[in-house]
Amino acid sequence: MAEKKIYLTKEGQQKMEARLIQLKTVARPEVILKIKEARAQGDLSENAEYDAAKEEQGKIEGEITDLEETLRHAEIIDESTMTNDKVSFGSKVTVYDPSFDEESVYTIVGSQEADPMEDRISNESPIGAALMGHSVGETVTVQTPAGPLDLEIREITR
Repeated sequence: MAEKKIYLTKEGQQKMEARLIQLKTVARPEVILKIKEARAQGDLSENAEYDAAKEEQGKIEGEITDLEETLRHAEIIDESTMTNDKVSFGSKVTVYDPSFDEESVYTIVGSQEADPMEDRISNESPIGAALMGHSVGETVTVQTPAGPLDLEIREITR
């Protein structure tokens, strides 16, 4: 089975690399120290601190593995070579929704960087997928559970 492509902006790559360094150089040594201190208390069968530290260690190691895997398979999008004539990765898109008479601004990113609370939407999300490849002035239809949603593209920037 082919692996799903992972797209990252340069900024997203840098954030993941910084998080990986923090986990390896700060979080991992801290949890190892916690485990060592908990072991020193004796009987591990009823040692809540030991159990908590081991659980934390598992989460840290899992996140390290996930980040390394993501970075190893990521395709970094060079936004400097992209134009603002069509929606693509890294585009900041202003859209108008006539049914609610409101504008929204979304930044199109890969799924690993998506954060709807920050209006960073994945190219795989319904809105992101519908906008990809379209230009200013075009109206795209997004299929939602509540029915189709028409969005007019008003501006594309980086």
